[in-house]
Amino acid sequence: MTNHTWRQSAVGFVVPVVIIALWQACAMLGWVNPQVLPSPLAVMSKLIEYALPLAPYDPAVGGRLAWYFSGELLHDTMGSMYRVVVGFLIGAGLALPLGLSMGSSRVMYAWLNPLMQVLRPIPPIAYIPLSILWFGLGNAPAVFLIALGAFFPVLVNTIAGVRQVDSIYIRAARNLGVNRRTMFVRVMLPAAVPYILSGVRIGIGTAFIVVIVSEMIAVNNGLGFRILEAREYFWSDKIIAGMISIGLLGLAIDFGMNKLNNHLLRWHRGLES
Repeated sequence: MTNHTWRQSAVGFVVPVVIIALWQACAMLGWVNPQVLPSPLAVMSKLIEYALPLAPYDPAVGGRLAWYFSGELLHDTMGSMYRVVVGFLIGAGLALPLGLSMGSSRVMYAWLNPLMQVLRPIPPIAYIPLSILWFGLGNAPAVFLIALGAFFPVLVNTIAGVRQVDSIYIRAARNLGVNRRTMFVRVMLPAAVPYILSGVRIGIGTAFIVVIVSEMIAVNNGLGFRILEAREYFWSDKIIAGMISIGLLGLAIDFGMNKLNNHLLRWHRGLES
């Protein structure tokens, strides 16, 4: 990374560091109830304990206290990510071909768009009772809700991308005598890729939001379930530690998607600067 890139990255840490410092200062001065809002150090301690719980006293290892991955944070993260990946693949896998069809065909758009516009404003959370009724408890209702959350961002962006292809490209292709299939594959689809990738990025973010809610209702593991469990025992530090874990995981996912988008769209004129 260049010095300019490092400086840009460093600037993004200024505000979080200031907020954490003020938060710690308020906690040390006793301005906040530690049971309601624990200090950053207490949250960090709980986060480390969540990830690397201290093993119990064991004479077999010389009476030493040893650190090991108990799997609570690791297993919760893996459970949440499994549901996100499966649900997103189902939702995006259905939305992408449907969006391409609706975007490229006026007949398909006229038939299906009213139904999509009725269903789109309904939040996935509203389907929780039906998802439990249809699928019971466990991964199935969570995956269903995540698929719903990922479906519409990908669908809407795909339709918009195909329908907003620059007419100059269309006219140039027609002047060259290309057929409809070639027009779609070689002209419309590549031009719509930036929209599609934006929809994918939004869809993954939505899927991650939905998985936390669904885990509070339908499953007995995952980051959302762990936060709900901590609430039952009024473990404020663990609640915030779980929230930070979600935020860091979401940041990593968004960073990866941004890198992937930049790589796939390196030909795009918007990335030349």
